[in-house]
Amino acid sequence: MRRNPMVLITLFLILAGLACSADNDDAAMVTDDVANTDDVGGTAELSAAFAEFDEDETTIYLDGNNVVIETTGFPNHETVYWGPGNDLYRDEPDVALTPSIIPNFDGSATLVVSANPQLASTSTATNLGAIGIAVSGAAIFNDQEGNGPLSQAAASLDWTGGHIGPSVYHYHLEPTAWSEDDGALIGILADGFFIYGRKDYDGNYPTDLDASGGHFGPTPHNPDGEYHYHIQNELYLNQYYVIFPGDYQGTPNSIN
Repeated sequence: MRRNPMVLITLFLILAGLACSADNDDAAMVTDDVANTDDVGGTAELSAAFAEFDEDETTIYLDGNNVVIETTGFPNHETVYWGPGNDLYRDEPDVALTPSIIPNFDGSATLVVSANPQLASTSTATNLGAIGIAVSGAAIFNDQEGNGPLSQAAASLDWTGGHIGPSVYHYHLEPTAWSEDDGALIGILADGFFIYGRKDYDGNYPTDLDASGGHFGPTPHNPDGEYHYHIQNELYLNQYYVIFPGDYQGTPNSIN
């Protein structure tokens, strides 16, 4: 029996179309599976920088794609604000003490940030209160004190740029307890980006910083490079270096 060539061609095209459709469906399923895996965030990792945070004062762990930083709020170093009799008390007669001392308050707080923070399309001004958590366990504040400039509270700052007010110990200035004119890790800000001392990974002062004192480049914990901040390398009141007088370049979360 002779077969009609046109019928054979038509049948071939139909079968080929069905095969392609099945392949496309399979490919779509694979793509969806990959996308779902990414959404779950199974590859999120803790930055090596978190190893520098004091384990007695902070608890840090992954929760999906987020990093949870829980802190006691207490600094792990000497200061006059521990009060006489404490093992970490340091006599600082020139400090104009604020009314409270560290053991008399609960400074515990929690910050949740992305394990992979991204730069935002617009910057966000910092707020009064905690804007970050230092590696010592204590809070980081901006360059304001209450509703006025930091200068009005400068006399109450201890040897490492911290004091108590209104009820938590916190740093405004370069914390010389562990960082002084170097590239040491200071802590993490509420937008998830780390902040380092005044110097860069190579031991030099960075020259390409943005308005918030940040840039993309290698760090001691990520030689491949990442966005991070630096303490402002400009004198304040002719003797201090403010930790962070700028805006967040990422999207900040609250510190509760």
